[in-house]
Amino acid sequence: MAATSPLFFRALRWIASLAGGLLATGGAKAVDLPEERAEALVHIYDGGGVKASGPALLVRKTMAERVSVQASYYLDMVSNASIDVVTTASPYKEKRSEYGFGLDYAYRDSLITLATASSREPDYTANSVSLDISQETFGGMTTVALGFTRGSDKVLKHGSPDFADSVKHWQYRVGVTQVLTPLWIASANFEALSDDGYLGSPYRVARVFGAAVPERNPRTRSARAVKFRVNGDIGSRSAVHADYRYFWDTWGIKAHTTELGYSRYFGQAWLADAFVRFYSQKHALFYSDNAPTETLYVSRNRQLSTFSDVSLGGKLSYKLRQVPGQYELKANGSFEYVRFRYSDFTDVRTGAPYGYGASVLQLYLTATF
Repeated sequence: MAATSPLFFRALRWIASLAGGLLATGGAKAVDLPEERAEALVHIYDGGGVKASGPALLVRKTMAERVSVQASYYLDMVSNASIDVVTTASPYKEKRSEYGFGLDYAYRDSLITLATASSREPDYTANSVSLDISQETFGGMTTVALGFTRGSDKVLKHGSPDFADSVKHWQYRVGVTQVLTPLWIASANFEALSDDGYLGSPYRVARVFGAAVPERNPRTRSARAVKFRVNGDIGSRSAVHADYRYFWDTWGIKAHTTELGYSRYFGQAWLADAFVRFYSQKHALFYSDNAPTETLYVSRNRQLSTFSDVSLGGKLSYKLRQVPGQYELKANGSFEYVRFRYSDFTDVRTGAPYGYGASVLQLYLTATF
């Protein structure tokens, strides 16, 4: 590593200088690296017949004046008895693990982040690598960010050793964050996504004339998304934020997400956050709850149907201990409840439109140093 690091950092400096030229130059001050931290988390999900729980760990450490590294681990132990499973197969249990590694490099007013992630489960493997560059301009009043992610997945099927397929993912993103006033910040982001390969599930079935047939999805998909966000300090140690995101793709899906949030400090040790989120989408062109005719593509995946959900959530943080200039230790807990309502996906057991509630609980410790 020591023999190759000079060339490595020279390449990063070249990328940073190129980014600075493309994004318009600001001052020559050095951008701050993400703070050193360690987190230990336990998460629990319960909803729609699916239960998932497990730990997660993250550690970020500054290795040099301008370099920091991070490593993360995430484990899901899943018990699946969702409507798709119980109506076409038998409930099952499995484990999914994910490892992530990242490196941040600060050069003048640019921050470069290289990251990779790998997840494994019995019948699915996913790997990705990403590059993000952010540049502060106009004296730190404006930050421009560019990013790219490349993913490669392998799909298998239990009980079918001859089945194997793959899918590739590309994601491009650009965003601008602007300081509006000393108390308000706004941001705008754009994403372009592309997928190529096996984009369905080897276990899922569709219905044609009431008969079960394997789902057939296109092997390509392109999508776009725009997101706008505004954050503001409203006094009394309180802040608010509002988000809006619009998503559309070549499968005919159009989705809207709106979120409103409120945060407030209580005393010197407590911080409380609350939010409400609304989501709605239109079904894919080839989605059908029970297709009246055979078509080239057909799917009964409820995530491609017309549905909406409403989320209510909150987070509470408590500062356990702080030594200024050395470390800070916090205990955190968050809870979110989501209610899903499907307009054109029915429960075949009852014939009624399907809907369910789900909850997500997270408990974790955070140490910054």
